[in-house]
Amino acid sequence: MAIERTLSIIKPDATRRNLTGKIAAKFEEAGLRIVASKRIQLTLAQAQQFYAVHSARPFFGELTEFMASGPVVVQVLEGEGAVLKNREVMGATNPKDAAPGTVRAEFAESVGENSVHGSDAPETAAEEIAFFFSGLELVG
Repeated sequence: MAIERTLSIIKPDATRRNLTGKIAAKFEEAGLRIVASKRIQLTLAQAQQFYAVHSARPFFGELTEFMASGPVVVQVLEGEGAVLKNREVMGATNPKDAAPGTVRAEFAESVGENSVHGSDAPETAAEEIAFFFSGLELVG
């Protein structure tokens, strides 16, 4: 499997509860390296731009308002098959369906406030990483 990079966002529900370190540790324990990380506050416009692919979906407004409601931690994870590995560590979107030991099983409060975001494909990961990070910020 190839070495990949993927975007991970620790969402406002998790940063509010001071879970950043616990969640980052799960990624590292799974063999992923954090090669870039920063805590930011998205504006509503930035959240809408980032999630534009979902703009026609009924949850778009709620999602973007939530993502702009508090600080997030954006990070780039690197490792073999990083996109899939990150999604495995995150668990199913609905915490009730998430496997034991996954981030969402342990920390998500609901389907909407599910603690983390992760890229769904290598191509998406490249776009999402570029949204938040310059090449100079990626240090592996």
